[in-house]
Amino acid sequence: MDRRTFIEKSALAGAAFSSLPLLAALKRASPYRTALIGAGWWGTNILRCAIQAGESKLVALCDVDQNQLKICSEVFSKLTPDKPKLYKDYREMLAKEKPEIVIVATPDHWHALCCIAAIESGAHVYVEKPISHTIKEGRAMVNATRKHGRIVQVGTHRRVSPHNVSGMEFLKSGKAGKIGMARAFVHYGGGPGQKTPDAEPPQGLDWDFYCGPAPLVPYNKTIHPKGFRNYLNFANGTLGDWGIHWLDQVLWWSEQKYPKKVYSTGGRAIRQDNTDAPDHQVAVYDFDGFTLEWEHRNFAANNAEKTHPNQAVGVYFYGTEGTFHMGWLDGWTFYPTNPNKPVIHQDAQLNKPDDQNIQQLWANFLESIKSNKPPVCEIEVGQRSTNVALLGMLSYKLGRSIIWDGEKEIIPGDEEANKLLSRNYRGEWKYPEV
Repeated sequence: MDRRTFIEKSALAGAAFSSLPLLAALKRASPYRTALIGAGWWGTNILRCAIQAGESKLVALCDVDQNQLKICSEVFSKLTPDKPKLYKDYREMLAKEKPEIVIVATPDHWHALCCIAAIESGAHVYVEKPISHTIKEGRAMVNATRKHGRIVQVGTHRRVSPHNVSGMEFLKSGKAGKIGMARAFVHYGGGPGQKTPDAEPPQGLDWDFYCGPAPLVPYNKTIHPKGFRNYLNFANGTLGDWGIHWLDQVLWWSEQKYPKKVYSTGGRAIRQDNTDAPDHQVAVYDFDGFTLEWEHRNFAANNAEKTHPNQAVGVYFYGTEGTFHMGWLDGWTFYPTNPNKPVIHQDAQLNKPDDQNIQQLWANFLESIKSNKPPVCEIEVGQRSTNVALLGMLSYKLGRSIIWDGEKEIIPGDEEANKLLSRNYRGEWKYPEV
């Protein structure tokens, strides 16, 4: 197959994949009662796609920050005639509104409790990635999904992005040859920053509730809104945020469920702000037949290795026939080992705002609910990718390598490491066990 034919067929396949659920979806007689927990920027993006799909009746918005609720409700007052009720406590919302679909778009440390509560209330759930803050939370989420027979879709939307789909077809076809190594990376610029004083929470924010099961720390505007990902009480830094997308691409290609050995190192060489996540990190994962390396840096960017004018991100797959780069804004590109063969490229097809494919992932979610078949990013797919990221963070915190028994989900003979598979919850909140 020549270059032009392959690209044309790949583009058609990707377009067909992205539009098929939209064409196939037969609208339900009555719309799904839909609620959002976590009414910030990304939760608003997801809910916008849900409303535009035309099969949801918006019954509730829930957030511990009334300021976020106000902004979110104003957005949807222009998109739907529905009059959602506003809640601070997701438990009250679930009990009173009995939604059929719940979107969980909170900070990471709330994902497990909100998702499991929604499942137990009878709802199907769309939960943002990473699915959990600790590994045993993710296991409880999978168990709850299976126990109650619900559909749970994870927001790893790159599983349906047309260029990711066609890129996987290319890799799985063997055109890159035998792949012995993959390198996932995110390189962004940034300086040392500066300290921001703690302050009183703004009026309308229940800061104690925001912290929830995590330690109660002083409010700082660099945590909320949107800054939580670089605070380890609430998330797992760049590896937990960006890493899951690119690590998931490697699991998708390899069809392996977990690594056998993990080692990670890094630190805070440059950052001098309030955050505590590493500003640079390397993690090495041993899989059967290949090695995966993760690398991120939140300073210096990488003008020597830009994959797009605005960024250097993605995964390089190193095969005997050449190097394949799976990217984001730039689509994918294959660089043959043989200099006489042409470079092959596929552009991305992304939706606005924020260059994502939530629309297609939501359509797949609806189809799964109707057919009672697993969605493309079902909970265990998301759990496996989340675990790879969390194992890297676990090794980083320990300062040494670990051996992972992926079937039993333990680190054999390593009591110190196994303690980091979960954490103590604060106050009234109970660590989930399902």
